[in-house]
Amino acid sequence: MKSKIAVIILNWNGKSWLEKFLPSVLKYSDDAEIYVIDNASTDESVEILQKYFPSVKIIINDKNYGFAGGYNEGLKQVDAEIYCILNSDVEVTENWILPVLNLFETNPSIAAIQPKILSYNNREYFEFAGAAGGLIDNLGYPYCRGRIFDDVEKDLGQYNDETEIFWASGCCLFIRSEDFWEQKGFDERFFAHQEEIDLCWRLINTGKKIYYTGKSHVYHVGGGTLNKQSAQKTFLNIRNNLSMMLKNLPFPKLIVILFLRMLLDGVASFYFGIKNGFPHFWAVARGHYGFYTQIPGTLKRRQKFQKENYFQTKWLIFKHFLK
Repeated sequence: MKSKIAVIILNWNGKSWLEKFLPSVLKYSDDAEIYVIDNASTDESVEILQKYFPSVKIIINDKNYGFAGGYNEGLKQVDAEIYCILNSDVEVTENWILPVLNLFETNPSIAAIQPKILSYNNREYFEFAGAAGGLIDNLGYPYCRGRIFDDVEKDLGQYNDETEIFWASGCCLFIRSEDFWEQKGFDERFFAHQEEIDLCWRLINTGKKIYYTGKSHVYHVGGGTLNKQSAQKTFLNIRNNLSMMLKNLPFPKLIVILFLRMLLDGVASFYFGIKNGFPHFWAVARGHYGFYTQIPGTLKRRQKFQKENYFQTKWLIFKHFLK
């Protein structure tokens, strides 16, 4: 029998995160089935789950497929109307699920929802990965309500609303299973980073809505698997962001925006190099090369109908730099 909701945590060598945060998930998720998808961990994650969390259902992947592929593989074995894709370094709170389910029930066109995401280590502030809902500017740069670049806002109740957004964070992403599989899940070529933005964009292109609710909140550590200053993260973000635009933007906007991004990414490579060292400079170049090599496959994945106007804020990036 299909359950109403399943909370699914992807794990790779995250024994300490499971020990620390899984108890809150079990405590405050009475109506949900709890799963852990293990991405071929080499630590004692599976043994810890079996010994101390016997009620948790374990799905073991045969290798590390990354975030995107790991969930695509594991979710094939989860039978639920709604998936909650949850990072292993998230502390959930009392009554965190009910507001989300209520919002789904109000509008069948809502495909995905995220709660308010606050910082575990600085609890009065929003967390980098998702904050109060994801948006995107008219050059394809993602940002969040409550967070632009590395600047995060203090939570003063300014985002206690329920509103439509452009993308929901993969840190804590509630999504209807039928919508997830209708889009064939995450793009596994992304491996990690911005795969949830791409998925949300594809859903929007087919007429679905993405929402945020401030009536539910969780606390996220962030950077648990890949450090925020990692050159590999820079590479993945550059490559995946360009591929995402090629997949989802309508012509002729696509040509104009990609041309501008080539110029801006060239500038960004020097900025990253000066700020974080040569590996980050090189990561931008690698990101572009990775994008070029994926172009044939990306063109095959382009949606038949692109959303004509996806812009959320005009020239936000330039305004931010000029503050």
